[in-house]
Amino acid sequence: MAKKILITEKPSVAREFAKVLGINGANKNGYLESDDWIITWCVGHLVTMSYPEKYDEKLKFWRLDTLPFFPKEYKYEVIPSVEKQFNIIKGLLLREDVDTIYVSTDSGREGEYIYRLVEQEVGVKDKIRKRVWIDSQTEEEIKRGIKEAKDLSEYDSLSDSAYLRAKEDYLIGINFSRLLSIIYGRRLAKQINEEKISISVGRVMTCVLGMVVSREREIRNFVKTPYYKVIGEFGKENTFKAEWKVSEKSVMFNSPKLYNDSGFKKENDAKDFITSFEGKKAKILEVKKTKSKENAPLLFNLAEIQNECTKRFKIKPDETLAIIQELYEKKLVTYPRTDARVLSTAVAKVITKNLNGIAKGFKDDEVQGYIKKMAEEKYSTNIVKSKYVNDSKITDHYAIIPTGEGYENYDKLQELQKQVYKIIVKRFLAIFYPPAEFNKINVTVVIDNEEFSTSGKVCVKQGYLEILKQKSDKKEDDEEAADLIILNSLKKGEEIEIKNFETKASETSPPSRYNSGSMILAMENAGKLIEDEQLREQIKGAGIGTSATRAEIMKKLEKINYIAINNKTQIITPTEKGELIYDVVRNSMPDMLNPKLTASWEKGLDMVAKKEIQAEEFMQKLEAYVKSKINRLVI
Repeated sequence: MAKKILITEKPSVAREFAKVLGINGANKNGYLESDDWIITWCVGHLVTMSYPEKYDEKLKFWRLDTLPFFPKEYKYEVIPSVEKQFNIIKGLLLREDVDTIYVSTDSGREGEYIYRLVEQEVGVKDKIRKRVWIDSQTEEEIKRGIKEAKDLSEYDSLSDSAYLRAKEDYLIGINFSRLLSIIYGRRLAKQINEEKISISVGRVMTCVLGMVVSREREIRNFVKTPYYKVIGEFGKENTFKAEWKVSEKSVMFNSPKLYNDSGFKKENDAKDFITSFEGKKAKILEVKKTKSKENAPLLFNLAEIQNECTKRFKIKPDETLAIIQELYEKKLVTYPRTDARVLSTAVAKVITKNLNGIAKGFKDDEVQGYIKKMAEEKYSTNIVKSKYVNDSKITDHYAIIPTGEGYENYDKLQELQKQVYKIIVKRFLAIFYPPAEFNKINVTVVIDNEEFSTSGKVCVKQGYLEILKQKSDKKEDDEEAADLIILNSLKKGEEIEIKNFETKASETSPPSRYNSGSMILAMENAGKLIEDEQLREQIKGAGIGTSATRAEIMKKLEKINYIAINNKTQIITPTEKGELIYDVVRNSMPDMLNPKLTASWEKGLDMVAKKEIQAEEFMQKLEAYVKSKINRLVI
C-alpha cells in the first residue's frame, strides 16, 4: 500500500505532527512510521552552496583576475555535520512505496528553501508533492494544513525568491569580500596590528554596519549648543508654570538674540527680557479644552516584540526570537517570523476560540481579571471591521497572537519565556478593550504682546491602558491630573497674578545610539528609526533583511567584531575594526551603505515571490550590479 511522507524542519515539530496524525508506530532512526505515514525531519539546513574552490581548485586563492565569479550552474553540497540525517531523508524519499510528499518545513521563504535544496540533491521524481502551510502548531491548525495542502508547484515563485536571496548573498559576499580584502586587506591589518585581515561584506550586514558607524560619528562630532528658556509662574495659591514662545507680535520676533522660537542664545539676554515685564499685568488669552480617544496599538509582529523585549528585559533580538519560537513549538502562540501586525478576516471571525482558550487555560490572576472585565462589561469581540484586521497587509502570516492552547506545556517554561508570553497575551487582549479617553487643556497667558503657554492632559477613562500601562506611569498621571485641575479653573480674559520669572538652561542633544531592539525597527523601516508607534503603523514599507534574518545579521556583525553590543543595556557601538571596514566601503562602493538600495533588493525578491517580475530579470540585474562595482575598482 502506498504511503505518504511528511517532512518538517525540526524533530520537535515532527513529534507534534505525529501526535495529530496518531502515529504510534516505531520510532526509527531519524523518522517515525505507521501503516499510512512516514514522518521525518530536517535539522535546519541540510544542504548549502559550494565554495568557489569546488568549481575550480585555483579559485581557492584570492586573486583579482578571478573576479567577478559567476557560476554558470550553481553547485550545492550536503553539510557534513548533518549528512546522516540527509541520507535518512534521501532513502525515505526514494522508497518505492512512498507516492506523496507533504512538505511541512516552516511556512516562509527560508523553510521553503530548506526543503527544495533537499529535494534537488536527492533528485525526487514522479511523486505527488504537497505544501502544508500553517500559522500555529495547534491540533486544529495542523489538521487544516494537511487537509488543505496545495500542490508544491504553487509555491515555485517563493522557491525562486529563496534561491535568488541565497545567490545574491553568495555573489555579493564572495565577490566583494575578496575584492576589498585583496585591495585593502594588508593596509587594514597594519592599522589594527593584525597579521592579515579578511574584509567581510554582505548585502544586509554592511548596510547595518553603516547605520551603526554613521550614528556613532554623528554623536562623536556633535557639539552641544546651550540656550535659555523663559518660564513664568502665574496664580496665587495654586500656581502653574508656562513657557514663553516667540510670536509674530513679539518684540523678539526674528531677533538675532534667539536660538530658536523659545530660547535665547545668551542667558543675560533672557534675563534682560524678563526685566521688561516689570510692572505689567498678565491675563488669560485663551483656554482651549479638547477631548481625545486613543485605541490600543496594533498587535505584535516579530520586529515589534523584539524591540519590546530589548526594552523590558535587555535581551538581544535573537534571544527573543528563540523564546517565541519555543512558544510556537509549544503551541502557545502563532508563527513568529511575521511582518504583519494585523489579523486576517478569517481568523478574526473565529477569534473567540483564542479568547475562550485563554480564559479556560491560562492560570494567571491578572489576565483572568482582564477577561472577567471583558465579560462583565460586555466588550465586543467583533473586530472584523477594525484596524486590527486587514487582509491586504498580510503576506505569509498574520500577527503573533496567543492560540489559547498549549497550556499543558506552560509550567515547563522558564520564567523569562512566561513573561514574554504574558506580554503577547496582554497586547492581544488590549485590542478588545475600549479606547483610552483624555481631557486636554491648552492655556495661553499674554503680557502685552508676549505669549506664555502651557498644557495639561489627563486620562479620564483608561480603556485599553488598564492592560498595557506601565506601573511607573501612575505618578506622572497623578501630577498631570493636579495640573489639569488648576488649568481647568482659568477663564479666558481674566487677569492673573504674576508670581515669578526664571530662566531655564537647556541644550541641544545628540542623536541616541541604537540598541539591539531599535535597530530591528530601523531595519524594518529601511534605515529609519521611527520612535512613534502610530507613525510606524502608517509608513511601514520595504525593509532591510526580513523578520527571519535581522537578528542573525546583528549576531554575525558582533561575532566578526565589527560591532559591540553591551549585554546590560543592549546599546550598539562600532569597533575600531568595524569603523575601518566602513571607511573602506564608503570610499569604494558607498551605495552598499545605503538602506534604500538594500531595501530595494529585498523588494525585488518580494516581487519575484509575488510573480511580479521573473527570476531571470532579477538575476541579470544582480550580475550587472556586481560586475559594475568590480570593474570600477579594478580597471
